[in-house]
Amino acid sequence: MARAGAVEPRGGQRPAWANKLQYLLSCIGFAVGLGNIWRFPYLCQTYGGGLGCLTVSFLVSLYYNTVLTWVLWYLLNSFQYPLPWSSCPLDLNRTGFEAECQASSTVSYFWYRQTLNITADISDNGSIQWRLLACLAASWAVVYLCVIRGIESTGKAIYFTALFPYLVLTIFLIRGLTLPGAVKGLIYLFTPDVQVLWNPRVWLDAATQIFFSLSLALGGHIAFASYNPPRNNCEKDTVTIALVNSMTSLYASIAVFSVLGFKAANDHGHCLDRNTLHLINEFDFPDQSVSRGDYAAVLAHLNATQPERVARLPLEACRLEDFLDKSASGTGLAFIVFTEAILHMPGAPGWAVLFFSMLFTLGLSSMFGNMESIITPLLDMGVTHRFFPKEALTGLVCLLCFLLAICFTLQSGNYWLEVLDSYAAPLNLVMFAFLEVVGVTYVYGMRRHGSLCGRRSPTRAGCRPPASSCASCPHCGSRLWLLASCLPSAGGSRTPGRTGARSCRTEGPAEGRAGGGREDQPVCHLLREPDPITHLPRP
Repeated sequence: MARAGAVEPRGGQRPAWANKLQYLLSCIGFAVGLGNIWRFPYLCQTYGGGLGCLTVSFLVSLYYNTVLTWVLWYLLNSFQYPLPWSSCPLDLNRTGFEAECQASSTVSYFWYRQTLNITADISDNGSIQWRLLACLAASWAVVYLCVIRGIESTGKAIYFTALFPYLVLTIFLIRGLTLPGAVKGLIYLFTPDVQVLWNPRVWLDAATQIFFSLSLALGGHIAFASYNPPRNNCEKDTVTIALVNSMTSLYASIAVFSVLGFKAANDHGHCLDRNTLHLINEFDFPDQSVSRGDYAAVLAHLNATQPERVARLPLEACRLEDFLDKSASGTGLAFIVFTEAILHMPGAPGWAVLFFSMLFTLGLSSMFGNMESIITPLLDMGVTHRFFPKEALTGLVCLLCFLLAICFTLQSGNYWLEVLDSYAAPLNLVMFAFLEVVGVTYVYGMRRHGSLCGRRSPTRAGCRPPASSCASCPHCGSRLWLLASCLPSAGGSRTPGRTGARSCRTEGPAEGRAGGGREDQPVCHLLREPDPITHLPRP
């Protein structure tokens, strides 16, 4: 029965998931995103519902799909050999290589100059990069085609977008473990720095990571849960999604660090080669007479016998730990560090296609949740006529997001995206999550909240609705209920028999149950006038 005053869903019947797997994959795809690949490994490397949710989801969608624009650009450029970021381009006279590229690196030049064409600072907007604008339009077109009919279309696409990244991660893990240096990378990953653990910043970053990794307070989980059947067990779903999300972060870190260990070992070897060349030229050793394994012994001998000549050489400090310590997060890990590591792998273009395809599908599945948390409230609030096609509303939202996101295709777009990502969305998410819990517990009231959910599913003994009874309520997010249930309820105790409380008794065996089963049923009665909001009848 619809709540009084609520807007009936279009068509008179609310859509529903085809099966439980679609719902779980949608929630997992929404939670497991780009941050699991490039934010969680970075932290390991460094330290050893309502209008608010709709607004934040809208802001996040603007710049999140811009990241997919960059990923799509790299993906399209991966279908060529050699990869365009493997060497520096020729200068205007075509007599040498670009000086800016030689002064930095090939991967950095391709990212900052050939992709972003970034300006010196945020005050200089620059011009629109038309190649990025075309990729942005393509990304939003893909998102629109996938979310055009809500869960009816995303429920089918999620089978691929949620499961394909795990296949690619497994392929990278198997290949990474066979690369030289992979073991050193994994040892570095799982070796804690006890001194760093005393730093409160470590735990703050860890809490922030899991908060945003689960996509809390964005509204996507509430929107997805609203399509569940009334008796869905959201307690089990919540634990499942949280465990899968955390295990995915760990699984991705193993795959990433096996490749980063290979890159560190490769860079360490090149460093030794450069130093060895200096020793050979200075002391007239025969070519290839000093191997990487002999370098340390030869250098120690020369330092003991001819320290003055060794001191004049421009030798680098070649320590493997220093190369492993080089941290990169976000776009730096995806578009610079990992792309450079792929260059050293045999069949680099194929690995690049796999990697950027994985990133694109990861971001796409997260965009499903972001868009659902925008479209579902608009439909439920009835902002358009009931006969206005849902496909048209979805198209208008996607078009508006595309037009507003054009600013990120400017030469200064990366600066604005970082500002929005660092300050706008995170602060709002934390604030809205806090206000959700306080609002439900102390403003709306846990009794009315429980009564609203209790209409959709029988209560258990003790008169407190289980979390599973809230799984299909559009106003009851699973995370919100679990958080609010830990706080003291507003409105006093629940003593049976008092006005405003409930009285419970266990009735006899239920007759006529399907299958002939019998069991005692706890029944709770409300001992007060009908609630003006929930409109519950008298017992």
